[in-house]
Amino acid sequence: MIDLKQLQKEVMQNKIEKGFNTKNVALEFCRAHEELSEAFSKHNKNQEGVAEEFADVMIFILGMCESMGFDLEKELVRKIEINKNRKYKVSKSPEGEDVFIRIKTDEDP
Repeated sequence: MIDLKQLQKEVMQNKIEKGFNTKNVALEFCRAHEELSEAFSKHNKNQEGVAEEFADVMIFILGMCESMGFDLEKELVRKIEINKNRKYKVSKSPEGEDVFIRIKTDEDP
């Protein structure tokens, strides 16, 4: 299994060594969004490289988590468990597609 805590540290070390941004969080959010948009564009055009763009997104996210003091691995495990226990109702979109709407509960407001 991959150690996301270690990857966070490696990403941050690389940013420091290369002189990349480590302080402007807003810029990092924008850059992560830019990489995700590139992945979407490549996917829509049936081009190769979508997975590489996803990796770029994750690099930005790992770096942001490290600089903001978040343990992404811990948060992922916690959130996956929350999602497993969530209740949803199925509705239909105007196009007839299934739409899943979360049902709020006392345990999951």
